[in-house]
Amino acid sequence: MNATEAEPLIRKTPDVMGGEACIRRSRIAVYNLVESKRLGRTDVDLLNHFPTLTQEDLDAAWAYYAAHPDEIDTAIRENNEAE
Repeated sequence: MNATEAEPLIRKTPDVMGGEACIRRSRIAVYNLVESKRLGRTDVDLLNHFPTLTQEDLDAAWAYYAAHPDEIDTAIRENNEAE
């Protein structure tokens, strides 16, 4: 069994980032990655900026966004409004 089978790549934990969807074992929210990509960052940029992430993590984030666009778009909007 590989790490992907042992735990989900995207997790929602109530005490981590307010329960937002995050990359496993991190506080890196999917909405942050999606917004960064919208602002022009490439996967290579993101992997350099977040050295603990793998391409598999990013692929899972993009797939999560494709499956839950309203959730992620709302999180981006609410995060931007809070700033």
